[in-house]
Amino acid sequence: MKTTGMLVAAAVLLALTGVLYWSDRHPAKDSTTSASSTVEAPAPKILTLKDSDISKIDIKKKGADPLELTKDAAGRWQIAAPKPLSADQDAVTSLVSSVASLNSDRLVDDKPSDLKQYGLTEPALEVDISTKDKPQKIVLGDDTPTGSATFAMLSGDPRVFTVASYTKSSLDKSSNDLRDKRLLTVDFDKVSQIELIAKKQDMTFAREKDTWQILKPKPLRADNSQVEELSRKLKDAKMDVSSSAPDEKKAAAAFASATPVATAKLTGTSGTQELQVRKAKDDYYAKSTAVAGIYKVPSDLGSGLDKSLDDFRNKKLFDFGFTDVNELEMHDGAKSYFLTKGGQDWWIDGKKMDPISVETLVDKVRELSASKFVDNGFTTPVLDLIVTSHDGKQIEKIQIAKSGDNYIAKRENEAALYQLDASAVTELQKSAADIKPLAEPKPTVPPTKK
Repeated sequence: MKTTGMLVAAAVLLALTGVLYWSDRHPAKDSTTSASSTVEAPAPKILTLKDSDISKIDIKKKGADPLELTKDAAGRWQIAAPKPLSADQDAVTSLVSSVASLNSDRLVDDKPSDLKQYGLTEPALEVDISTKDKPQKIVLGDDTPTGSATFAMLSGDPRVFTVASYTKSSLDKSSNDLRDKRLLTVDFDKVSQIELIAKKQDMTFAREKDTWQILKPKPLRADNSQVEELSRKLKDAKMDVSSSAPDEKKAAAAFASATPVATAKLTGTSGTQELQVRKAKDDYYAKSTAVAGIYKVPSDLGSGLDKSLDDFRNKKLFDFGFTDVNELEMHDGAKSYFLTKGGQDWWIDGKKMDPISVETLVDKVRELSASKFVDNGFTTPVLDLIVTSHDGKQIEKIQIAKSGDNYIAKRENEAALYQLDASAVTELQKSAADIKPLAEPKPTVPPTKK
C-alpha cells in the first residue's frame, strides 16, 4: 500500500512539474486585465484564398521527401514530386480547400519573442502555396500540451496561432495519401462494354443506356443487377500503396506464379483498359494496363470477378417487373383465363373480378424464375402465358412443358431454356383456379319505423 501511495505521489509531482515548465515557457497574459475584456474574441482566420487561384502546393515534412502538387493544362491536379503520379482529384481538392480557408483555434501571441518555444523555428510541417497574386507559406510547429491543437503561423505575419488537430491532419499528406489509387481509371458512366474471362469462359456484356445484355458466348438476357455489381467491383478496385519496395517485388513474384482468377476488359469513349487478377494461396494480386506495377488487392475483388456465365444470366421468365400489367392470358390444358385491366379494376368477359385474387396470380407470374438453365428437355407445352404491359407496348409470351419432376420454360423467340421447380408451377395453377368474381355489395335495408 505504501508503494502504491508513493507511486501516486510521484505521478502528481511529475504532472505539476510539467505544468510549471509550460507556464515558464508560456507566460500568462496580464492578470490586471478587466473582467469585461476577458471575453475571448472570435478566432481570426489565418488565410483566405480562392481555391481556383491556387496553382501549386509544396508540402515539406521532416524526414520525408518534399511533395509537389501542380495543375495541368486541363486544370487537373497531378503529383510532380517525389515522382510523377496521377492524383486523386477528390483528395487533392479537399487539401486545397483546407489550405484556402485556414481557420485558427485561437491567437496565442501577437508578437512572440521566441518562436522556438512553439516549435516554429524548425517547423514539423511547411506548406508553400503558389497563387496568381503572391505566394503564401504556412508553417506548423509543436502540438499543444493537450495534443488537441498545433501551433501555426503564416509567413510574413508575426502572430502565432493554434489550429485544430484535424486541420493539421488535413495538411499533413504524403504522395501515397494523394495519389490516384484506382486500378482502372476509365469513366465508368461511359463504359459501353465489359469483357470478363473467368472460370474458362469468355463473356461479353454490352450496355445500352442503363440496360445490360450478354453478347458473348451468345446473345442472352442479362441480370442487370449482377452486371452492375461487376462494374462496381471493377470501379472500386484499388491498389494497396502501403507496401514497401521489397513488398512490391514480392507481389510481382507472387503474381507471376499465381493462378489466374479473371481478366476484365472495359471499353469506353477513351479506349480499353484491362485488369488481370490472380490468386496465390489466400491472397489476390492485380495488374492493370492503366497504372504501372502489381498490387495486392482485397479478396472481395477476386471473389467478385470469379463468376460463371450463369451468375450473370437473368433467371426471371418475365421482364415486366413491377410495371402495371394491362392484360394476362393463361392457358392451362382445358382451362383458359383472359384478364384485362381497366383503371384499377380487373375484368373477365365483362365481369369485374376480385382484385386480390387477380393480383395474387400476377405476383405468381412475376415471381417465375429459373432454378437453373438447361440445354434440352422442352417438349409439348402444358401451359401458355401471355403478359401485356407498359401500356400495351410490351408483350411477353412463355410456354411451359413438363420434364420429369420439374418443368422447362421457353420465352418466345429465344433459344434459352429455364428449368422451373414443380412447386412454382403448382402455385401458379392454384392461384389461377382461385380467381373469383368481385362479391356483389349487400343491399342496404332501410331502418324500420317504430
